[in-house]
Amino acid sequence: MDLYHFSKLQIPGKRYFEFARTSDLSAGTYRLKVGATDKQTTHLEDEIYYVVAGRASFTAGRRTMQVTAGDVIFVPAKETHRFHDIEEDLDVLVVFAPAEGSR
Repeated sequence: MDLYHFSKLQIPGKRYFEFARTSDLSAGTYRLKVGATDKQTTHLEDEIYYVVAGRASFTAGRRTMQVTAGDVIFVPAKETHRFHDIEEDLDVLVVFAPAEGSR
């Protein structure tokens, strides 16, 4: 697997960019601009988010929290979740286990 520098993972117009995949996990970057709508749906895999930059609200199930750079969020499989009220462009590292779409 190649090593990547986060700033090189910018693809204009693309919100999610997967850069690693094995049968056990997949990882990518997720970017949402100020005011964007997070249209993701529930996943069959567990998910970890690491907020690299930005500020927004995040709701998972019935819990809502403010997130900023440095925050880590765990979302269990099948739990409804989304980012919203994005106040600063959001850059998030996303890890799925097992790999997204493998279940």
